[in-house]
Amino acid sequence: MASSGAKSETSQDGTSQRRGQAWLCTSGLQSDIVVDVEQMTFHLHKFPLVSRCRRIARLVEEVSREDEDTCEIRLENFPGGTWSFELAAKFCYGVKIEFTSSNIVALRCAAEYLEMTEDLANENLIVRSEAFLQEVVLRSLSDSIAALQSCSNLFPMTEELGLVDRLIDSVCAKANVNDSSRGGWLMQDHRSLQSPGGSLLWNGISTGARARILEVSDNWWYEDISTLSLPFFEKVVLGMKAAGVRGENIWGAVVHYAKKALPGLHRRHSGREAAHSHRKALVSSNPIVQEHDQRILLETIESLLPPLKVGSSARFLFGLLRLAIILNASPQCKSNLEKRIGMQLEQATLDELLVPNYSHVEETLYDIDLVQRILDHYLMLEQNGSPESDEEGLLLGSPSLCPIMMVAKLVDAYLAEIAPDVNLKPSKFQALAEALPDYSRPSDDGLYRAIDVYLKAHSWLSELEREMVCKIMNCQKLSLEACTHAAQNERLPLRVVVQVLFFEQLQLRNAIAGSFLVADTVGGSGKQQEQHHIPPGVVRQGESWEKSLGGSKTLKDDMSKILARVSQLEMECGTMRQEIENLHRAKKPVNSLSNAFGCKLFSNAIPSTGEVNRGHRRSLSGNVGYSGEQVQ
Repeated sequence: MASSGAKSETSQDGTSQRRGQAWLCTSGLQSDIVVDVEQMTFHLHKFPLVSRCRRIARLVEEVSREDEDTCEIRLENFPGGTWSFELAAKFCYGVKIEFTSSNIVALRCAAEYLEMTEDLANENLIVRSEAFLQEVVLRSLSDSIAALQSCSNLFPMTEELGLVDRLIDSVCAKANVNDSSRGGWLMQDHRSLQSPGGSLLWNGISTGARARILEVSDNWWYEDISTLSLPFFEKVVLGMKAAGVRGENIWGAVVHYAKKALPGLHRRHSGREAAHSHRKALVSSNPIVQEHDQRILLETIESLLPPLKVGSSARFLFGLLRLAIILNASPQCKSNLEKRIGMQLEQATLDELLVPNYSHVEETLYDIDLVQRILDHYLMLEQNGSPESDEEGLLLGSPSLCPIMMVAKLVDAYLAEIAPDVNLKPSKFQALAEALPDYSRPSDDGLYRAIDVYLKAHSWLSELEREMVCKIMNCQKLSLEACTHAAQNERLPLRVVVQVLFFEQLQLRNAIAGSFLVADTVGGSGKQQEQHHIPPGVVRQGESWEKSLGGSKTLKDDMSKILARVSQLEMECGTMRQEIENLHRAKKPVNSLSNAFGCKLFSNAIPSTGEVNRGHRRSLSGNVGYSGEQVQ
């Protein structure tokens, strides 16, 4: 019996009263049966219970044979505990109880446990709860999800009754309905169709509301499904895959769930020291969820992601990969994430590639081996001719740039970012740069910038090591501005400087020759035109270039700059050639040394000032620009 000093609480419907651990019926009649459920004692009456519950009737009969004075029974492992038994007891007393998506599973299990069948009473609890499940819960996605979530503490009876499978099938069926009928779901789920001001919409339709409904039609159920526990969420996703739900929808649901369940998914860290602090933050953010649980959660999420190439997903995948490294996830999980990123590497940004090196074995600031593996995965897919669209046929990536060129540009920027690291070995720098094929870089300007930064930060490298680093660069693919910078760069080896000078002069020669060719073509066609139709700046045959340019000051200035640069290059090349002859006269003939530098035809390749002046007789059209940059 409850102590006299226990606090008394009366239920809202006035049919029961709670005193400490005792539950009393307020009908006014003396209790003749005591039912123990967990730590609660229910003081009830035999007739309402026995008339609807076969299990209680059987237990009462057994107890009455032993002791006719007292009738106390105990219900072991009652599904839902004291809360669900209280609802079932009220139902037996004829009290009107409210069926909801949150309590219907517990009531269905309680009715099954108590054997509340139709042969005892008409419209007993089994039939009533089953009808509510069929007619209300299983017809609504949000109600099905809420009911499924309530199954967590009702094992194994929910499995025995097949409630979990039925609810999961309901959720999967709703998620697989065609887009045209999703607006009906919104109405069935009683979702608000109010205007931004809060007033009801006329006929349920307005311009703003229509846009809002269309916007959420594909993913409005993400929030509902994210409330599920991990085991149920995993079963739902696997059921969706089996039911043929579109991969993009499954991907979106998993991403939404991960962002809610994994704290700090997109945190940025500046160094390896952040690994311990981030791991501590992951655990302290939710004291109940320990590191082991977080690791299982992450590995499960990775396994549920469809093998798709989804736009704008690189940032999410990099976030998962960072957490996988911090939480020491399984090698299979980390490898799968690297492969997924490799599928869509052209979508990544430089900030995402800069993954801190959490290992204390490696000395570099960033995990370069990780980027190398991701790049290898990408190149393997590229060589296998993987399509640039996902399984739904949606084109991905930039329409103006080839994906591999975008990757090359990203890798060059990454090399320039990691180049100042004094612990970065030349072999690792070279291996990452040479991983991409030559055709992926239309220009090697970005690669030259990375090499220049690396040589500046590693000034102690020997001449041979600097030559090996510069070997990854193709001097023929440098722009005129880059050639001008490299020709004056004291950090470059002598062999590279000579090659750069040669190709710079070759570019200038081709630029001048091309300008003359265009001018001759335009000037020749001008003979057939009227005098007033000849564009300004187009020369006629027999005229000098100064006279043919007329009043075009811009063209004159550009041509003067080109001539001055050619003269300067002639002087620099002549001086360098003389120094090379002086240095190696005793060791190697000049001709063989020139051959080694690829400069055998310097005298023929570099136009002299006289040759350029003789070319003045040709006509010129076009504007050849030049901009130089001094080496810092």
